Amino acid sequence: MKKLNLAAGKDIRKDFINHDIAQIDGIDIVHDLNIFPWPWKDNSFDEIIAIDILEHLDDFVKTFDEIYRILAKGGIVKIRVPYWNHSSAYIDPTHKRGFHEDTFKFFIPNTPYRNDRDYYSQSNFELISQQFIVTPFYPYFSIPGIRIIYVKNKFFFKALGFIGCHISNLIAALRIELKKI
Repeated sequence: MKKLNLAAGKDIRKDFINHDIAQIDGIDIVHDLNIFPWPWKDNSFDEIIAIDILEHLDDFVKTFDEIYRILAKGGIVKIRVPYWNHSSAYIDPTHKRGFHEDTFKFFIPNTPYRNDRDYYSQSNFELISQQFIVTPFYPYFSIPGIRIIYVKNKFFFKALGFIGCHISNLIAALRIELKKI
């Protein structure tokens, strides 16, 4: 099973090919992900980890098409991105965008987003799981005993998404797992 850790930085993972834009100890492949095509062959990986990288790249659709291209059929991509309505999406001067919980539905067949804009991409994924990472009121103050909350339950996920669209700095990030179909 071949696995890729995109933009690993110092998070070097055993049994993964560790990639980054910078030559850091433990990095196997150095490449700027804004340059297409990426240096891997079609269908190369069974698992790709993309933690805190998609928000840094210039063209999200092309990037996601590259992930689709190098991921083997049935392969899983694990993603973490900043939520659009949280300061963490914009504090880092290298961030180019935040993400909404529905952003990835443009790549999932038979969703209203994909059906309306099927010309954006031909990449097809199945949603395996998604959850919010909640850090209430960070970075302004913290609630004693509550640092990070993970919300996966479908009802609470939808309710929190609605609230998070109206109240800033509640949902910090989105974790999502997709399967290539």
